[in-house]
Amino acid sequence: MGEFSKIEEDLVQLARLSVEGRMDDVRLFVARLVRKYRNENAKLSAQLDTFLQHRTTRGGTPLRRKDFPLSAPIDNESRLSLFRRADNEVVDVNPILSAECRATLDQLVSERKQADRLIARGLTPTRSAFFLGNPGVGKTLAAKWIASQLGLPLLVLDLTAVMSSYLGKTGNNLRVALDYAKETPCVLLLDEIDAIAKRRNDESDVGELKRLVTIMLQEVELWPSSGLLLAATNHPELIDRALWRRFDLVVEFVIPDHRMVAGSLKRFLGNDYEKFSSWVEVLALCFKGESFSEIEKTIQRFRRALALEIAQPKELIESYIVNRSLELPHNDRISLATLLAKRTGFSQRAVSGLTGVSRDTIRKHG
Repeated sequence: MGEFSKIEEDLVQLARLSVEGRMDDVRLFVARLVRKYRNENAKLSAQLDTFLQHRTTRGGTPLRRKDFPLSAPIDNESRLSLFRRADNEVVDVNPILSAECRATLDQLVSERKQADRLIARGLTPTRSAFFLGNPGVGKTLAAKWIASQLGLPLLVLDLTAVMSSYLGKTGNNLRVALDYAKETPCVLLLDEIDAIAKRRNDESDVGELKRLVTIMLQEVELWPSSGLLLAATNHPELIDRALWRRFDLVVEFVIPDHRMVAGSLKRFLGNDYEKFSSWVEVLALCFKGESFSEIEKTIQRFRRALALEIAQPKELIESYIVNRSLELPHNDRISLATLLAKRTGFSQRAVSGLTGVSRDTIRKHG
């Protein structure tokens, strides 16, 4: 058979995408054809454009809500599902993020909701994003929020089920799980991806784990535009650099700053916020450098003690300051002592006893 003409090659590609059911990629490919043939075959370009515009104006997002099918894949050895379904109660809660991270995630959601507008212009919405950051800074909550904004289930790859003791079975489990997610409208989260995507020059890893990296490289690059793939790690230094480059987007989640901590206190304190309102600035300084999860644990402990009438807010905060101030850097401890002396009823002697900062230093910075 001789070489295909350009139109024949394009027809074959279009047929392949259609047979595979990748309708969003079909629309994207048609948009490219409109531009490609605009000069050399204006009539064909116009016909394709008419069809594309007709299809686009009918609306509808390419990501549609779909119930989690009962046929989700399992590991044949353990009989465990390869996915955890993240039906969570916080989907309506906006994650507290840095301004840069918020803008990035807002655009990601907007791209997915308005994918047809991008496809009509030959553009592809973000298909994959890599979340970096310390534990407890909001990566998983952000994934849940994105899924809820898109009206989709969030599937979390369960690495305890994927990892098999049988040589070669882990790679097979991973492929089966990813194939399933590609065919199911969802947001897929690969949490703690460093467990299966370590640098291939890590001599401590066996060949099986190196093969997993190769699988991930292939899958991320070919992830369909109809789905959204998220990956999260607390250890970016362990991840194979080639995998990073395959993701459309890399998002860094930072340790909360003063503004973010203050916002989290209002959320975590809930109905008890007014009882602690005079202590918010003090707590925000005490929590400097802490993750959201650690802040929430401490605040929940305060609220339980308050509910059981074990202690009042002042007593709880005094006790916390005594322990926490020793962990703060010297300058932050001085700032805390100065704030306590200015904003509370504590004497300089009491502040010195709580923070370990001398009264002379408190007076000097007061």
